[in-house]
Amino acid sequence: MSRIATDLLALLERLAALGPLPRVKRLHLPPPAADGSRDGEFCAIELDDGSLGLSFVLLGDTLAGLRGVDDDAVVGMSSLDLARRYAESSGLERTLGFAAVNALTRHWFDRTSYEPPPAQGSIGDLDLAPGDHVGMVGLFPPLVKQVLETGARLTVIELRQDLAGLREGWRVSLDPADLGACNKVLSTSTVLLNDTLESILSHCRAAQRVSLIGPGAGCLPDPLFARGVTLLGGSWIVDAAGFKDALASGVSWSPFARKVAIRRDAYPGAEALLARASARG
Repeated sequence: MSRIATDLLALLERLAALGPLPRVKRLHLPPPAADGSRDGEFCAIELDDGSLGLSFVLLGDTLAGLRGVDDDAVVGMSSLDLARRYAESSGLERTLGFAAVNALTRHWFDRTSYEPPPAQGSIGDLDLAPGDHVGMVGLFPPLVKQVLETGARLTVIELRQDLAGLREGWRVSLDPADLGACNKVLSTSTVLLNDTLESILSHCRAAQRVSLIGPGAGCLPDPLFARGVTLLGGSWIVDAAGFKDALASGVSWSPFARKVAIRRDAYPGAEALLARASARG
């Protein structure tokens, strides 16, 4: 069981103690026509209050399993009970649980009038310069050129053996210990689902900045900040109806969301948000 997942759920339990949480309204999936495309990578859990939480669906056979989920199995259930599956399960159940964690986080933020600030760049606000050595956890092909253009060195950590090797000006390694030589780290938020995050962070203790980014990075950042992450960057849905229509149609939903970035040194913290929620009743 992930300690980070346990810590996230403990915070949500404290929010639940202040009053009833919205229940699950619906599971939203991309259509089969979007399989294999960027528009078919995420599902969403919607709560009764309209809060939406995303989760990556392309690990193993998760997506196939989600297509077999009967709506009656999740609709109307306790959102906190569904979120608990993030810590207690793997695969399909973990994916649904994490989507519920993210949806409850959005509920929490809306309830306390906290809106994450906009992201300042697509490479995790790392402020790269010549002399930096970037560790990239998960290959982001569109970002490789951006990193190299800053004059920084780049080491990519991957699970896929077929990607390993030297490239022109950068390399792909299968050994996360190579992150120990990197002063800045950029990681895909998929590590929140595949049980590699705590191992990855154990090799980043010397890094000045550790950015965790991706549409699925919608959880409370406190347990991540406590373990060395300095920025959590995700997607903030600004038009729920447009988002749901786009996801169901298998087209890009990016026009209905904006990229946000929560910095550790500027975030009020869960304790302050809990106090705000308690004051509001």
